[in-house]
Amino acid sequence: MKNLGDYGILSSEYRPFAACAQKEEHREMPACPKWNLPLGTASWRGLYLDSFDQAWELICEFCKSKITDVAYKTWFTRLKPVSLDFDRGIAILEVPNEFHKRTLQRGYSDVLQEAFQSVFGDNFTFQICVHEELQTQQPEGDASSQEDYELTFETFVVGPSNRFAHAACQAVATKPAILYNPLFIYGSSGLGKTHLLNAVAKEFKKNFPDRSVIYAKSEDFTNEIIAAIARGTTPAFREKYRKADLFLMDDIQFIAGKNSVQEEFFHTFNTLYEAKKQIVLTSDRPPRDIATLEDRLKTRFEWGLTADVQPPDFETRIAIIARKAESLQFEIPETVCEFIANKLKSNIRQLEGAVKKLRAYHLLEGKPINVATAQAAISDIINNSQPTPVTVDKIIEEVARTYGGITPEDIRSQKRNSNISKARQVSMYIVREITQMSMVEIGQTFGGRDHSTVIYAIHQVEKDIKKDSHTKAMVEDIIKNIRDR
Repeated sequence: MKNLGDYGILSSEYRPFAACAQKEEHREMPACPKWNLPLGTASWRGLYLDSFDQAWELICEFCKSKITDVAYKTWFTRLKPVSLDFDRGIAILEVPNEFHKRTLQRGYSDVLQEAFQSVFGDNFTFQICVHEELQTQQPEGDASSQEDYELTFETFVVGPSNRFAHAACQAVATKPAILYNPLFIYGSSGLGKTHLLNAVAKEFKKNFPDRSVIYAKSEDFTNEIIAAIARGTTPAFREKYRKADLFLMDDIQFIAGKNSVQEEFFHTFNTLYEAKKQIVLTSDRPPRDIATLEDRLKTRFEWGLTADVQPPDFETRIAIIARKAESLQFEIPETVCEFIANKLKSNIRQLEGAVKKLRAYHLLEGKPINVATAQAAISDIINNSQPTPVTVDKIIEEVARTYGGITPEDIRSQKRNSNISKARQVSMYIVREITQMSMVEIGQTFGGRDHSTVIYAIHQVEKDIKKDSHTKAMVEDIIKNIRDR
């Protein structure tokens, strides 16, 4: 059916989703004090410039002009804007771990404060949080209330590379648990899988306003089950996820190799499936290719429909650029659209990022919207398309996530229990595999350990990989996850 291009059977008639599913009270905001930019309106979710994300682009450009490139790439590129509260005059930012948080607070709080005040005014500030702090601060909700308001079927650009997945998503949002359950969408990062998940959630909520939606990233699911086990609150955890009428999980591949998480997900899946609730999952690869995923989960993921998304073709890339520019109320000449589309071929996020950066150059520096400015706007993106050096922090975080129940601080510490020691050895092995660090440098990074300890750890992992196929698959999965993030 996919090869024939007949997708009519996948969905009933689709009614375009309104740009704002819920009417909200908005109040006009003053122009940006420094750059005199119209900031649109505000709501509980944040700033419509058209959004907090767009304001964040300006803040990032400001910070980048104040610090070194190394500092910016190390500490600022992993900052995520979460929410904006005009009543309290505060923005919430998320960082990956406590070490990252402390470093920003200690060394870069002044430049961040200056950036926020330059955009929003003198009485505005920010708060940096790790994920666990956000969990306690934010109310529970579904994807349609927590995710960006633009992620709907209406704003999704359909082309030959994603038409099948798009049609399948429309189908399950209209007739849940009837046609395709589960729906498993896979493809490389930046091709619109998360957009489709959120579009399903919004359309489902519009069609069935009294039914519940649960959206989770696999990392959130993992952190929650670990915390629930530690606190003895697993019944509440199960109640939360197993009561959903629509359950969506992004990046399911990251639960692979985590035994307790896979066990819990297996029972959650079975409960929902047997109750005829719709399940939609995304991954960067098909189920059969997730090496350390349990066979019983692989089988279940293939019960329904698997649909892939591929990099967009030239015409679709042009349409994506034009749609993003339109959403930013920003006009790009056809020659510039074609130039960007010819240079950035494999990632939708990069195309949209290029439009945002081109707009920032025009607004902040007064540059004309031409091919030369577009070249400058995409230069960093093109360079970043090359394999980038992987930080030790990133490796240790991914290993800690895989082992579960331990933290990056445990891996760096002097603790010597079996699980932590094994995770530390694997971390050292992977650092050696994918960085250019010497044994001495690796030892210093792991709490000042002697290089002989590093050599021993690497040899132990090499032996384990040779004799144990599970260890081999787990290490390969960790390396793939690190490089794909």
